[in-house]
Amino acid sequence: MGRNGLTVLVGSKNPTKVNAVKDAFFEVFPEQLFSIKGIKVESHVSDQPMTNEETFNGAINRVMNMENNDGDFYVGIEGGCLKFKKKLFAFAWVIVKNKKRIGYGKTSLFQLPNEIKKMVESGVELGHADDRFFNRENSKQKDGAVGLLTGGLIDRKKYYKEATIMALIPFMNKKIDFS
Repeated sequence: MGRNGLTVLVGSKNPTKVNAVKDAFFEVFPEQLFSIKGIKVESHVSDQPMTNEETFNGAINRVMNMENNDGDFYVGIEGGCLKFKKKLFAFAWVIVKNKKRIGYGKTSLFQLPNEIKKMVESGVELGHADDRFFNRENSKQKDGAVGLLTGGLIDRKKYYKEATIMALIPFMNKKIDFS
């Protein structure tokens, strides 16, 4: 435990992801001090995961690739897409791990517009497809597709925060077996 309390390492330097994790930890454990730090790690999946399993693997790989760093909690977030009924949906997995427990959370799905779907299916990463479609720059470090498509009702930070809270359920309920 560091001077600032427990250290939470997030497998990304994306400020939206880091701030979502920070908000989730402070909301779930308001009496605990945390130092939240984003670090760059590899997911070892494609830049744009296209299945539930590949997206999950990206999140768990991020956690495993951080465990040699000095942290009390490790958080991996991986965004992905999946095809269902000829539609393309975006979502993310969030995995939280410490020495004793591991928790899993997943965002809700949301449907992508056909033009973005075509770009992603042709190999363009979702963030870049969003930028082209909405004529913006670096939207994945801001409100992202979810924020743009909901008119700001749900932004990426809120989206990831909720999934992080879901991944913290085993840590909130230490007397219950989640193994």
